[in-house]
Amino acid sequence: MEYLMIIVGAVFVNNFVLSQFLGICPFLGVSKKTETALGMGFAVIFVMGIASLFTFIVNQYILIPLELEYLQTIAFILIIASLVQLVEMVIKKFSPTLYSALGVYLPLITTNCAVLGVALMNVKPIYAYTLGQAFVNGLFSGVGFTLAIVLLAGIRERLQYSDIPKAFQGFPITLIAAAIMSMSFVIFSGMI
Repeated sequence: MEYLMIIVGAVFVNNFVLSQFLGICPFLGVSKKTETALGMGFAVIFVMGIASLFTFIVNQYILIPLELEYLQTIAFILIIASLVQLVEMVIKKFSPTLYSALGVYLPLITTNCAVLGVALMNVKPIYAYTLGQAFVNGLFSGVGFTLAIVLLAGIRERLQYSDIPKAFQGFPITLIAAAIMSMSFVIFSGMI
């Protein structure tokens, strides 16, 4: 039951993009096409899940015993950057079209505040997560990010064929769509 609560919380209630407004740069930048958004989403799921494991282990077994908790942010960014480099090499090797479609946003996963946010959240004493719970939270936070970016990409694809007033065309209508999506996720706030 605890894991189900973590999953629902990560995907819907505490969605990093739509509830906490973290990771907005790739959310708005890569959401023009559904395929690209899905590729970015899978990369973020992988990085968030694996980063949650490694950052939790480094924090529990290295930083806390050595009383170096003040180095959490630096250590976590190094771990995340290494994982992003790995993901970047794999995508470049196996899917060059996705690699070029993601462009500058793929390396920006390193500085994606949602990835760092989930790593920092997993080690906060208020949550008291175990290693398994931290991994599930990281993995499904990535699923929540993917859900949000793919939904916005689908909306943006439909908006290309809509009759939109000139003042709202392009980025303004994208922000309006994102705001409406964010408001719709408020209904989940009372669930947990």
